Amino acid sequence: MEKEVMEIRISGVRHMCALILLLISACPLSCAGTWMWLGMTSAGALEKLSCANLPLSQRQRELCRKKPFLLPSIQDGARLAISECQNQFRHERWNCSTTNELSVFGHELTSGTKETAFIYAVMAAGLVHAVTRSCSQGNTTECGCDPKLRGGGGVAAEGWHWGGCSDHIQYGTWFSRKFIDNTVKNTSTTRGGYTLLAMNQHNTEAGRQAIDKTMSTDCRCHGVSGSCAVKTCWRTMAAFEHVGVYLKERYERSVQVLDRSKRKTRRKEQRHLPVDKHQLIFFNKSPNYCLEDRRRGVAGTRGRRCNRASPGPDGCNLLCCGRGYNTHVVRHVQRCECKFVWCCYVHCRRCESMNDMHTCK
Repeated sequence: MEKEVMEIRISGVRHMCALILLLISACPLSCAGTWMWLGMTSAGALEKLSCANLPLSQRQRELCRKKPFLLPSIQDGARLAISECQNQFRHERWNCSTTNELSVFGHELTSGTKETAFIYAVMAAGLVHAVTRSCSQGNTTECGCDPKLRGGGGVAAEGWHWGGCSDHIQYGTWFSRKFIDNTVKNTSTTRGGYTLLAMNQHNTEAGRQAIDKTMSTDCRCHGVSGSCAVKTCWRTMAAFEHVGVYLKERYERSVQVLDRSKRKTRRKEQRHLPVDKHQLIFFNKSPNYCLEDRRRGVAGTRGRRCNRASPGPDGCNLLCCGRGYNTHVVRHVQRCECKFVWCCYVHCRRCESMNDMHTCK
């Protein structure tokens, strides 16, 4: 029986790999250039594919061949970013929905909106975080703890010094730039505005800077009876959920800049907008995401669950775009009043409750 189950699993993995290869061969070059697809695949499927068969650009394939040990971290970074994007926007009209395409986010990757900005920022941040974490955990021989913050230093007068293992974000940041950014220098001119490429590269750099901005210094005390006569300190990355919150705040305060291809229609007040490297930038106003638009990859909010009592974006009034909502009574069954019975099992009652669920019309 176990042998049959194993054969079925192996057959399933082979079928999946064949399907992936078919999709890659059928996908146009522009589609095959996105690495975000790796975050939607299983580790088993990825192991069956070589760098040459992955949906990467030629430059990314070469980097993958040189550093194949980082491929699991690339996949982890993509997964981390997609998951956190969906977590931050789970109550919004645009809930960071993904598609079945290799591009993962479809039209949003090229729409030039605030959502485009967030996607590129969180993906770059996810890659830095995953690669850096792999370095700190000793999973690769090419990098480790931050060598600059090891073995002394610090402020002796304040009774502490650098020690432990500080996260080496410089390596993670370097690899993220090398893997994601185009070779074109990420610049813009005040008069000429930005290209879509420059906009995306600015936002990926803002995502990488978010890792640095959210880092913290952790310390451990040393001394007789916990006197803390001396402290050893190290720098550590924040949990990626905190990075997601930081980037969501930048999303809310993102800056609209001039699209160089539309510079003839610019307003005078758009000419000298100051933009720093920590801000997210965008070209175009976002659609309202209320109604489904397959051409633009908008899923709409019909059928989405809403909170009737909430005044926020997850409230039925805002999420349903004024169309109203349906109310369903849902029966919820769970174990309750559990008690340990000697010996040796747990006895529970079966409790039922009836709850209202609201979904957008």
